[in-house]
Amino acid sequence: MKNVYSVGEVNRYIKNMFTQDFLLKRIYVKGEVSNCKCHTSGHIYFSLKDESGSMACVMFAGNRQGLSFSMRDGQNVIVLGNVSVFERDGRYQLYADEILLDGIGLLYEKFEALKRELEEMGMFAAQYKKPIPFYAGRIGIVTAPSGAAIRDIQNIAYRRNPYVELILYPALVQGRDAAPSIIQGIEKLDALGVDVIIVGRGGGSIEDLWAFNEESVARAIFSCSTPVISAVGHETDFTIADYVADMRAPTPSAAAELAVADIAGVLEQMESCRLQMRRLMRERLENARLRLGHIQDRITLASPAGRLREQRQILMDKEEKLQYLMQGVLDEKRHQMMIYAERLKGVSPLDKLGQGYSYTADAKGKTVASIRQVKREDQIFVYVMDGCISARVEKTKKWEQSKPYMGES
Repeated sequence: MKNVYSVGEVNRYIKNMFTQDFLLKRIYVKGEVSNCKCHTSGHIYFSLKDESGSMACVMFAGNRQGLSFSMRDGQNVIVLGNVSVFERDGRYQLYADEILLDGIGLLYEKFEALKRELEEMGMFAAQYKKPIPFYAGRIGIVTAPSGAAIRDIQNIAYRRNPYVELILYPALVQGRDAAPSIIQGIEKLDALGVDVIIVGRGGGSIEDLWAFNEESVARAIFSCSTPVISAVGHETDFTIADYVADMRAPTPSAAAELAVADIAGVLEQMESCRLQMRRLMRERLENARLRLGHIQDRITLASPAGRLREQRQILMDKEEKLQYLMQGVLDEKRHQMMIYAERLKGVSPLDKLGQGYSYTADAKGKTVASIRQVKREDQIFVYVMDGCISARVEKTKKWEQSKPYMGES
């Protein structure tokens, strides 16, 4: 029998046919997700179906990081990938590179295509980005006159610098006529000579923001001689205008923060510069005074009067040293005298009086040491530590040595 092939050879031949078909290398397929299973390895296996048929699909774990939503059965999606044959089973399937929810898939692809084209042309290159002026006195704004974006910009600008001038070009930011309106606003404000232009609007879907993905708007921003800040949508929204603009702001409020200098911060910086200048000037003056003082000292030392002053200073130093030594001797003698005084203090009558004892004398000042020296009605004087007590004798009583007198019982 001639031309008999194995199963593997047939499957390989069919796979080569699929591989050589240019259309199947990069194809968009739209359908409803069914039999969706997420493998532990990270691969996603599912089927795409419509009213006329079904197709097996797989997305490998390496491509899954670009998936922006959780897949489940019943979703309508657009899958970008290539169709090939799995030789072992002899069946073809779609190998998915990207999966988009239906409705935004075509717009997203158009966005990516334009982005790649403009990037290849160099319109996103950093060397073409113009610096945003630190202090902008006139700021042009291209946005809707009644949206939240202009109110946010006005509030932020007034809070940061109430003296800045805001010039609004009321533009359409959504719909078929939005792109020409935005372009006209950029050109008008550029011709007016403002310091910076904010182009933007509030958040929305990719369809709502599509005017800022138009190539004509991108070229208008790129050709503008005035620095442009793009502020389209929310922080997670990106448009072609964001890549072409000289600076991207995540929100219109953030654009106002970038464009309007904080006047309080400027004044604080100016005050800091003023203080620094005063400090530097004082340091320079002080250094000049020190140099002048050194020169004067040299001149003074070189003159006879200077030498006399030097000798006089030496004599004064010796005099101070002599006084210091004399003071040391006096302090030592004074210390010795205090020691002697402390020793005498132990035998001092006043010290004894301070311990509670007293001294008694009669009217003639003679010491009374015995009851036999006084009689009834005699005048006596009792001396204590801080004074003298005058008293008269009422009676006397003799007591034994072993039993001190404690008063009458």
